[in-house]
Amino acid sequence: MARSRHPVLAAILWGGLVAGTLDVGAASLISGYNPLIILRYIAGGLLGKAALTGGMNEAALGLGLQWAMSLIIAAIFVLVVGRRVAATRQWPVWGVAYGVVIFAVMNYVVVPLSAHHRMPHFSTFSFIANLAAMLLFGWIIALFTRNRLA
Repeated sequence: MARSRHPVLAAILWGGLVAGTLDVGAASLISGYNPLIILRYIAGGLLGKAALTGGMNEAALGLGLQWAMSLIIAAIFVLVVGRRVAATRQWPVWGVAYGVVIFAVMNYVVVPLSAHHRMPHFSTFSFIANLAAMLLFGWIIALFTRNRLA
């Protein structure tokens, strides 16, 4: 990868946007719903259930919210442990561990505090699939952190 004049910003942007975009695809695969429905569900975190019957405006809001959350999640990782991660070969472990943190915070803090107001109820499959998606999310952020800051 080409070197950036702003490697911290590049790690945050690339890691956040790639992980956030792939996360929408993963949610679609896990749930079997169209990605536009997933995006409207994300918008529902702000707008409530009405977002689910919305259209492209709600989907666009959902994408904006998804990317905003993903950039914040990436920024926290890069700014708190980025240099340490870039200096070690253990970056995949850091990423997977961060994925566990992301899973816990999103499911047990963010979603319950959103307009959805609900605690997650997982089947065994959905728990494993959602956890795996967040492990991948964290791994992607660690990968871009390693590549941009090393």
